[in-house]
Amino acid sequence: MHRLVRAACLSGISVRTELDEAGLRLHWRTLEVFATVLLILAAGNAYGAADRSPLVVVSTAQTDTVIKQVPLTGTVTSARVARLSAEVGGQVEAVNVEVGDHIEAGAALLEIDPEIEQLTLEALAASTRQASAELTDAKRRYQDAQHLREQKNISENALRLLQSEVEVDGATLKQKQAEERRQQARVERHTLKAPFNGVISERQTEAGEWIEPGRPVLTLVAVDDLRIEFRVPQEFYSGINEQSTLRVTLDALPDREFDGVIGAVVPVSDASSRTFLIHVRVAAGDARPTPGMSVHGMLNLSTGHRGVVIPRDAILHYPDGRITVWVVEPDSEPPIVTEKHVTTGYSFDGLITILEGIQADDVIVVRGNESLQEGQQVRIQHRN
Repeated sequence: MHRLVRAACLSGISVRTELDEAGLRLHWRTLEVFATVLLILAAGNAYGAADRSPLVVVSTAQTDTVIKQVPLTGTVTSARVARLSAEVGGQVEAVNVEVGDHIEAGAALLEIDPEIEQLTLEALAASTRQASAELTDAKRRYQDAQHLREQKNISENALRLLQSEVEVDGATLKQKQAEERRQQARVERHTLKAPFNGVISERQTEAGEWIEPGRPVLTLVAVDDLRIEFRVPQEFYSGINEQSTLRVTLDALPDREFDGVIGAVVPVSDASSRTFLIHVRVAAGDARPTPGMSVHGMLNLSTGHRGVVIPRDAILHYPDGRITVWVVEPDSEPPIVTEKHVTTGYSFDGLITILEGIQADDVIVVRGNESLQEGQQVRIQHRN
């Protein structure tokens, strides 16, 4: 019995020893796992801190020609506008067009009753035929007289009289023909024809009305030869040259811009408004501008100077009047930013001139600059 108890006790001590050794091994394994977790968390925190740095879009300050932009307001006009009137007076027999009609050159627009003039033309035509017959008869008699003169049956004086008669009848025929052509022209002038292709913009008469020569009855506007007229302040007159460019926006199509070409500069200033006139041509394509449309333009004038220019998006304005730009510190790794006060000049084409504060080749923040802090670490992306 004692031997059994003693054997059981020895067996219990052996089991307890094995459990203690296993527990110690488990303890060290737990410490190793814990240390690994701490290292992973530390690395994750470091990566997360870097990942939380704000992403900014940057660009490089450049040196370029400084452009001054002048906003303008103008109107689409036609190079040819005619207030048509008849050359003869009379009663309007027919008006063949309506306002808005597209007309080709030579089309009959209006007809005046030509009855009286037509009768006069017929009388002159009859008189011309009579004069022609008299000339023919005079020539026949002169030819007969020439044969008789060869036979000495008629005197030289009689022959010369017949020759003179031929010349007089010939002159009379020419006079009658000229009168007939003149009357024909008067009859033709009873039809008013279009002098060029265009659109009827006004109609000031109706059939049955009596009109006088020179009274405007229709207005014809050419739509295939349009231009834009801008009034420009006279202070910019000397700045316009062959290099001047202009961007045009039709008020009817505010989302589209067109390149304008300055066709003429009218040097006579408007004494009342102190402006001068420029004519601008635009290839508007399917935009189809029409006379009378209002237009806005942006005239680009070279100042003849070069300066530091940056995208306008990089500029920050503060209520106290400060103007600043965020700049990436050169050779900083990781990149950090600093805020610099600047003095600005002309702005043009999405750019702005910097007079003081930054230099050419400085890397500036153009997006993501709204909430940066001095010395803050950033991740950068270069602007396309």
